[in-house]
Order: sequence, then structure tokens, then C-alpha cells
Amino acid sequence: MCRWMAYTGSPLKLETVIFKARHSLIDQSLHARLGATTTNGDGFGVGWYGRDPDEAPFRYRSIHPAWNDRNLREAARAIKASLFVAHIRAATDTPAQETNCHPFRHGRWLFVHNGLIREYPLLRRELMLHIAPSYFPSLEGSTDSEVMFLLALSFGLEKDPLPALQRMAGLVEEVGHRHGVAHPLNMTVCALDGQRLIAVRYSSEANSRSLFHNTDVRHLKQLYPDEPRIAALDDDTYMLLSEPLTELPGAWEEVPEACAIIAGGGQVRRYDFAPAGG
Repeated sequence: MCRWMAYTGSPLKLETVIFKARHSLIDQSLHARLGATTTNGDGFGVGWYGRDPDEAPFRYRSIHPAWNDRNLREAARAIKASLFVAHIRAATDTPAQETNCHPFRHGRWLFVHNGLIREYPLLRRELMLHIAPSYFPSLEGSTDSEVMFLLALSFGLEKDPLPALQRMAGLVEEVGHRHGVAHPLNMTVCALDGQRLIAVRYSSEANSRSLFHNTDVRHLKQLYPDEPRIAALDDDTYMLLSEPLTELPGAWEEVPEACAIIAGGGQVRRYDFAPAGG
């Protein structure tokens, strides 16, 4: 499938997590340990926010394999941000093209997804009919992920993110079941609005794609006082990612099934997640 990571905290160079970590996102693009596919080479994307709160997020996407893109290495070395997301893609039913690369963007929002809508070609038309007319012109690619994002926007993502994501998931399951799909949805998703990140781990079969977060940074500093990578982290640093970046014991914790997380400004809140109708 895909691999992604999202970060909020003090400004950090993107290369720190994309290239320099032992099991960086680049390493995961070649040697994923927990994904449905070992190699994720069907494009990549990064999205990040600048200092201007009214400015749209920046984005760089490419259909090249992430490990083979020199411009990504240069950009990751230069860009320093306090809120960003990165994604590497393994295509399923849709082609490798730039408009299918994550993150997807609308206004202040960015969105990434790992997983799938099963039997998507069968369900696609009916799902797309639920995208609000005001958001439909934003549709550029052919992925289930982008449709999920536009559905969430249609259901109120910009005003109340969790209910919107619950309604999106509920619609996918409702349409899927109506067409005889037993387990329509498998997802780890992350939406960012410039101030926080909102992530969900959920699947119809209760066997979702992997998702982890770092444990308390203050505790990690006590456990590893001589580890410079941990010493450099701000106490409010929070990362969500498909696979841990390192093998340090106690540094990572798996996000539970059917769980939503909102993180930003030094606060992290967890919620139970269940699809909703209506």
C-alpha cells in the first residue's frame, strides 16, 4: 500500500525523518516492514506550512520513486517546518501520475491515506455523487483517497473534523455493503489544517494498516540522556507514522484500532472512532 508520516512540534528539517533516521521514509519506500507491499515506488509527496497563518500549505509531489529524486533530497535539506506530512505511494487500482500522489490539498487542508476502498471501481460513481458541488471542481486524480478527502470536506471537515471523517467512513461502508462488499474500508488517514493534525486508524474488518506515534518526549529524554536525536526534540513533539523510524525500546506506541487522534499546540487528544450515517 503506502507509507506516511506527519509531524507537529518545534521547527524540524524534513530530511531528519525523510532521509536521516535509521528506518526513514526513504528506507520504508524500499524496505517497508509492516506494509502490504515491501516497495513503495509509485510516487511521493510532501506538504508543509510556512509562518503566515493565512497562506496555503506548500506541496511537492512527483511520480518518481522517492529514493531516486534528487530534488526531494535538496528540498528536504532546505525546508524546516513545525507542521508537515510526507507520503510514499504504492498504487493499487489507479495509475502512477502526479495528480494521484498525496498529499491532496484544498485551501488550508492537506490529506493523506494508506489503505483502500475495496472494489472501488464498482463504488466510485455512487461515492462521487455525494461530493458537494462546491468541492467537486477540486477533483484532479482518480484515487479513492482523493474522493475520501472531498467527501470529508463535503461533510464538514473544515468545521468539525471528526464527525466529517465518521460520516465519510459511514458512507463508504453503506455504499460498499449495498453492493455486496463485505469489508469496504481500510484506512489510516491524516488531515492537517495548519494548526493541528487529525488522524484516524480504522477498517471495516478491524485489521487496519499499521500506525504508530512517539511516546512522551520528556520520558524518552530520561530513558536516553545520551541520545542526541532525542535531546534535540522539543517536549511537545508529536509524530504519527506508518512504521517507527528507529528501534529504540519504548520510543514508539501503536495507535489502537478504531481510534482518532487530534494533536497540535502541545496537546494530544484521543477519541473512539466509529462510522456514522446521515
